[in-house]
Amino acid sequence: MPKNLANPGVFEKYIRTFSPWLGVFSIVLLSVGLWFAIFNSPVDYIQGETVRIMYIHVPSAWLGMTIYSVVALSSFIGLIYGHIVAYIIAKASAPIGAVFTLICLVSGSSWGKPMWGTWWVWDARLTSVFILFFFFIGFIIFSKSFKDPVKGEKISSILALVGFINIPIIKFSVDFWNTLHQSASISKLDNPTIHVDMMIPLLLMFLAFLFIFMFLLTIRLQAELNDRRYVTHALNVK
Repeated sequence: MPKNLANPGVFEKYIRTFSPWLGVFSIVLLSVGLWFAIFNSPVDYIQGETVRIMYIHVPSAWLGMTIYSVVALSSFIGLIYGHIVAYIIAKASAPIGAVFTLICLVSGSSWGKPMWGTWWVWDARLTSVFILFFFFIGFIIFSKSFKDPVKGEKISSILALVGFINIPIIKFSVDFWNTLHQSASISKLDNPTIHVDMMIPLLLMFLAFLFIFMFLLTIRLQAELNDRRYVTHALNVK
C-alpha cells in the first residue's frame, strides 16, 4: 500500500473525490444492465422468464466472493504491516459483502423453487455460500465485540483469513462433487457455454454491482474513519 494512502487523512481525501463519480457510474451501469437483462436478452427454452433471476443471482455471487477476498487481503495487510487503513477497508467492506451474499442466497432460493421444486437443498455450492455469509457475520461481530478495538481488529482479521479457505471451495464445489447446481458457464471466456446475448447483460450487471460496492464502500469508509476519530478522541479525553 502506498505510504500516502496508508495515511487516513490522505486516504479520506481520495475517497471523497471519487465517491460521487462512483455513484454516477453505478446508476448508469445498473440502468443499462437492467435494460439489457429485462428487454434485450432471450428467454431460456427450458426455464422461460425465470432465467432472468440469473442477472441478479450470479453477479451477487461473484461479488460476494470478490468482497470477501478484499476483506481477507485487507486483513492480511493489516496483520502483517499494521496499516490502519487496511483494517478500515476490511471493516467497511464486510457488511456490504454480507448483503450481496444474502441477495445471492435469496435470489438463488427463488430460482431453485421453480427449477428444482424446492426452496433449499444442502447442495455443496449452496452450503458453501451459506457458510460464506456466516463468515461475514462473524467478522462483523468480532470486530465490534471487544472494548479494545485493536484486539477486535486482529481477531476478526484472523477469522477472515481462516474463512478465505471457503472461497476456492465455493468456486470448485460444482467440479469436486455431484451437485444440483449447474457448472460454470463462462469460466472459459474463449469457449463459454452461455449465449452472448445472455453474457452481455450478465457482465453489465456484475459491473453495475461492482461499482455499487465501490460507491457504498466509500460511504462506509468515511463513516469508519469518523468513528475511529471519535473513539481516539474519547480515549484521549479519558
